[in-house]
Amino acid sequence: MIAGSVAIRPEQRAEATRAALAMARATCAEPGCISYRFAADLADPETFLVFEEWESDEALARHFRSEHMRVFREQLPKLVAGAARIARYTVSDKTAM
Repeated sequence: MIAGSVAIRPEQRAEATRAALAMARATCAEPGCISYRFAADLADPETFLVFEEWESDEALARHFRSEHMRVFREQLPKLVAGAARIARYTVSDKTAM
C-alpha cells in the first residue's frame, strides 16, 4: 500500500486534476493494481492525497517503469508546490469494516 500527499500550485489545480485523473485511469488498468485514487484534502483543496493498493512488489515495480508514470513525473514540476510526502506500507492483514 502507498499513501501520501502533495501540495498543488493553486493556479495549476485544474491541470493537476486532469493529470491525476489520467494517471489513475491508466494505472487502474495495470495488472496487479487493486486500487489507485487521488483525492483533495477537505481542509486544504490544494493538497492532493494518493492511495494505492498493489497485489505484489513486482506489480508496483512494473508501475514505476510504465510509460504513463514517466509522463506523469515529467508533468509534476509545473504542477506541485513542494515535495511529496509518500510512504509505502506492507500490510499483513486486511479486514473490511
